[in-house]
Amino acid sequence: MAKPGANKPDDTVDYELNTDSVSGGKGHPTPTRKEREAANLRPLVSGDRKTGNKEARAKMAEARDKARVGMANGEEKFLPTRDKGPQRRFIRDYIDARFSAGELIIPVMFIVIILTFINNPLLQTVAIFGLWAFFLIAVIDCVVVGFIIQRKLGAKFGASKLLKGNRWYTAMRALQLRPMRLPKPQVKRGNYPS
Repeated sequence: MAKPGANKPDDTVDYELNTDSVSGGKGHPTPTRKEREAANLRPLVSGDRKTGNKEARAKMAEARDKARVGMANGEEKFLPTRDKGPQRRFIRDYIDARFSAGELIIPVMFIVIILTFINNPLLQTVAIFGLWAFFLIAVIDCVVVGFIIQRKLGAKFGASKLLKGNRWYTAMRALQLRPMRLPKPQVKRGNYPS
């Protein structure tokens, strides 16, 4: 058996102990692995399921309210894909700035329904034909405004960069009552976008 220090080569380095970090003791035993894991353990679901469910519902409701208000105000990040982009914003602003015959479809249909309850065949027939005439006017209005929008979008954004479905989007927006449109109208009547 070799004796310590007997065969010591000359090129070995003696290491000194850094005494700056050594303290007199920490005052408590080192926790076991089981204790450390128990301290770090956080349940995925709270121990009280009723409270956890209430908190989750409250968070979801808050997120839905924030998204609903953001969408109603036309904030881009809350809009669905069909409403995003500068072309769709231009369409919304243009349609909201003008009066469309399609806005009156629901009130006219309501009036026609009431008129059909009156027991007068002539009045009922006139009401139904009037409704069909109004539908025709609304469709013609949608087609005309679709062509106008397409021309204005081509001039503003370039004819090769137009999105598909702009005319359909225009028609669907024009057929809705102004207060029922989502996103809500951001311009007043007569304030056409440039």
